Amino acid sequence: MNESNTNEKKKNPFWQWFWLSFLVISLGYAWYSFYVPSNDVAWSKDYGSAQQLASDSGKPLLLFFTADWCVPCRIMKRQVFADQDVMKAINAKLVPIMLYQNEPGNEELFTKYNVQGTPITIVTDATGNVLTYAVGRLSKTEFLELIEGI
Repeated sequence: MNESNTNEKKKNPFWQWFWLSFLVISLGYAWYSFYVPSNDVAWSKDYGSAQQLASDSGKPLLLFFTADWCVPCRIMKRQVFADQDVMKAINAKLVPIMLYQNEPGNEELFTKYNVQGTPITIVTDATGNVLTYAVGRLSKTEFLELIEGI
């Protein structure tokens, strides 16, 4: 009886290592999914000031519709907007503004541009007319191609 009790209490070390590895990998992936490095893009604080700056400078507006919970948006912020080539292109050619879904005052813009989900990237002229747009997560190459066509 004692021998069978001790055998039942022993656990297979494979499963202990498996679950520990699974936990570590899961936590690493969760951190990676939500990590967003800082970038040097000159994001405007609000739509009104961005529109005025676009009108004064003659540059188009870059509207990036996002949400705090949006993982593809965070991946795009990490892989696209933190890239040196993209930062230079945005700052040289566009007046960028990041519009969060739950921020007060952005509901009107989400409705105006019929934004149902995020991420959505829209380039407009200073008066708000759409020049080009893309739905979903973009790679660095796709993003640069999008703004090259303006």
